[in-house]
Order: sequence, then C-alpha cells, then structure tokens
Amino acid sequence: MTFTRRQFLQSAAALAVLPHSARASSSDLIAQTAMQQIAPNGFPQTPVWSYGGGVPGAEIRLPQGARVQRRLVNELPQPTTVHWHGIRIDNAMDGVPGLTQDVIAPGEGFDYDFVVPDAGTYWYHAHNRSVEQVARGLYGPLIVEEATGPDVDQDLTLMLDDWRLDPDTGHIVEDFDNGHDQSHAGRLGNLISVNGQFDPVFPARRHERLRLRLINASNARIYDLALDGVAGWIVALDGMPLESPLEVEDGFPLAPAQRADLIVDVTAESDTVAGLISRERDGGFGLVRFPVSGNSATTARSGVVPLPANPLAQVVLDGAPVHRMTLQGGAMRWLESAQLGDTQLSGRELAQLGRFWALNGYAERPLDPFLDAQRGSAHRIEFVNETAFPHAMHLHGHHFRLILPDGSLGPWRDTVLVERGQTREIVLVADNPGDWLLHCHMLGHAASGMMSWFRVT
Repeated sequence: MTFTRRQFLQSAAALAVLPHSARASSSDLIAQTAMQQIAPNGFPQTPVWSYGGGVPGAEIRLPQGARVQRRLVNELPQPTTVHWHGIRIDNAMDGVPGLTQDVIAPGEGFDYDFVVPDAGTYWYHAHNRSVEQVARGLYGPLIVEEATGPDVDQDLTLMLDDWRLDPDTGHIVEDFDNGHDQSHAGRLGNLISVNGQFDPVFPARRHERLRLRLINASNARIYDLALDGVAGWIVALDGMPLESPLEVEDGFPLAPAQRADLIVDVTAESDTVAGLISRERDGGFGLVRFPVSGNSATTARSGVVPLPANPLAQVVLDGAPVHRMTLQGGAMRWLESAQLGDTQLSGRELAQLGRFWALNGYAERPLDPFLDAQRGSAHRIEFVNETAFPHAMHLHGHHFRLILPDGSLGPWRDTVLVERGQTREIVLVADNPGDWLLHCHMLGHAASGMMSWFRVT
C-alpha cells in the first residue's frame, strides 16, 4: 500500500502556500474535520483533522514577549488538548491531560493564555491521543520573532510530516494502535508533505538569502536532510540560537518534534532548481523545490551573524546531581517486566495491554515524579538507550543543554535524539515551577509506555 515514484513524478506540483484557511486570523483555534489535497493531484483528497480547516493550522506569528490568547473549540469526535511545544510556558497552559489540565470534550472549549519569552521557531499540536490526532493533522507553527531579525529576502516556515494513506481512497489508514509500529520504529508514512502538500514550490532568485524554519511534525520519522543548490548555516535548534552558526557541509538529522533554523543563500544558476533533500537508502528525494529565476544580486553575501540569545538561565555543571533514565523494551529487547501503577506485570501481560516500552521500569507515567527539583536548581539527566531503536526525548516547560563527550556544553535543545545503544547526557536549570511531562516524541512509543514526568517547586 504505497505510492510509486512514477505516480509522484506524473503529478502536478502543488502550489507552495499554506491553505487559505490557515492564513485567516482568529482568536479561536477550532479543532474540526476538513478535506485536503495531501496526495499529489489526481489522487483523492484526504479527510483530516485540522485547526481552522487546513493542515498545518494557522501560523501564529508574533514578537518576542507578546501574549498568545487562543480559545480552543473542540468540534472533533474525541476529547483533545493543545500543547505549545518548546515554549517555556506557565504550567497550567501546557496542555497535558491528567497532569496540567482536563481534556476538552467534544463541544467544549478552553482558553489558552500565555506570554512567549523566547524568540524562535516553535509549534503547537494535540496532546490527547497524540499518536492519532497529530497523525490526522492537528498541528501548526508558532513563530516568535526577534526584535531585530536577520537580513533575509524570504522567511519560510516548512512543516515536515509523513502520512500513511490508502492510495485508492486517499484516506488515512486508521491503524494508530498497530502493535508492530508501536513496538518497532513507530508510525512511518508512505507520503511526505511539507506544509500539508506534496512537492511544494517556492520561487527564488540566485543569491537570495532565505531563512528556512524546519519543523518535524511526523509521528516517528527521523529525516536526514541535505541542501541542493543552496548553501548556508544552521543558526538555531529547537528555537534557541547557536552561539556560533554551524555551516551545513553535509546532511543533518531532524528527529520528531525538533526544529532547525537555517539561513541559506541560493547558489544555483538561474533557470535551474534548488531544493531541500531527504536522504534515504535509495538515494533520497526532494522535499521542497526552489525554482531559480534571475538574480537577486551579482554576488553572494558573505557570512552570517548569530541570532540574539534568549534569556535562559546560565547552566553550571559543578555540583549538579546526575539522574539516570533508562530507555527499555521494544522489539528485540522485549521487556521482562515493568510497573503499571502499583502493579508489576510480565512482558507478556504488558504486551497484551499494548505496553512495549518502559522508562526506568515504568510502562506508563508513574505516580511519583522521576525528578523532584527545587526551583532554580541544576540537574543532569543521563538517557541510557538499552533498546534497539532511536528515541527523541522531550522535556516540557524547559530547554536544556547537551553535554558533549568531552564534557563541554553543547547547544540548547528541548528534544534530544538518543540513538540505539547510545547514552546522551543533558543539563537543565529547573526554573519553571509545575508538573512537567518527559517522554519520547515518537508518539507511538509514548502511547505504549515511554512517559514520565518531573516536578519543580
């Protein structure tokens, strides 16, 4: 049940703009059903779940320090919530059912109201039955602009997603609780979209400078991205500016929920096509095309300056206690046993309940926090991946710094990719009070056991 490359190539290229409904301004986020042309032209439209009638939902773009006020109105057949991913937000606005708020029942609403303290690229998405609701299209971009932004000719938000579609009907395949997916790499689709479209086109000119805001909204796909006909630098990861921009010389990974801001110059000649590439074992394919026509300047600009830093607490490693979180289970490393609440169950019993993974021996969010931190204290978390699959570990309400193998501090992130068999260490300042989720952002893994939480008081 796959789309063939020939079908893709025979289709007309989609117009690279967000759906009209996504451009409308509104004080409400209406979670509703809609129809959208996700597959190439010539295939049927796809029934989606959306914010405001289009996927992605409306781009919320506002200046640093501004206030977001949105009422979520649920017109879906399931309860839902909204999580504002990557924003250091008031805990009551974080959108986690059973931890920060109750679910929003069909026909009901909830008022989200918070200030955005950090500039950068963020996003919002459903956080109830996420493995299904995000896969159906419940997500959108949240862009916080710097007071003084970089000098670019185009500022493009590109939300990457993969869909599991039936090519005969265009409908989403509704096997969201598929045990094979959940116990392996997660839900992987058979069609990749950018801004809800296949093969979008953004016209450009030679020597134009572009800001590309990349957001991985996929359930489980890790992209290996590369540039073709454009060259430049990664200037921010997960919304947070790099102290020194990183020149893109080869490919770079983007795990589920992660973001990367690039500033690139169009180097391709006029009347050719540049692009963003997803590299695969079979050689890869283009995600976005930049047809080049004419020249923006006679020569390319030189260099790039770092984006202004966000007001994050300084991290000090000395004296920060280390907390070990072991990632367990999954296919080829099956759980022998794990806790569900107060009950210890065998791996077979857990599998019968659709639980294939555990964090520190718990196959669901435990009753007690993994970390109980005093506000303002620094803590190191050591993620030890004993499974046969990679995991994108995400902390709510905070950013953290990676600790590099030489002991130095790496970039700020809110989601860290931990490869199979790998140990990765982070350090955070627990400065945002409340009860915060910590989970794998391969959403099927979270649904089947990889959920925990931490408390800051």
